[in-house]
Amino acid sequence: MGIKDQFDDKSQELKNKAKQAAGAKKDEAQERARQAQDKSQSETQRAQQEAQDRFDQDYDV
Repeated sequence: MGIKDQFDDKSQELKNKAKQAAGAKKDEAQERARQAQDKSQSETQRAQQEAQDRFDQDYDV
């Protein structure tokens, strides 16, 4: 195995590691986005429920 082959192998190895790292970061970002969306929906539902409760209390009197 010549020096050129060693450099080619190392280059390919580094390229593969970079792709894996980028994929992991992308997956992490997608998960955070999903969690933020879930939280937003939860907060919206809570706010709607609170508004409905206030409305119901106003008309219960």
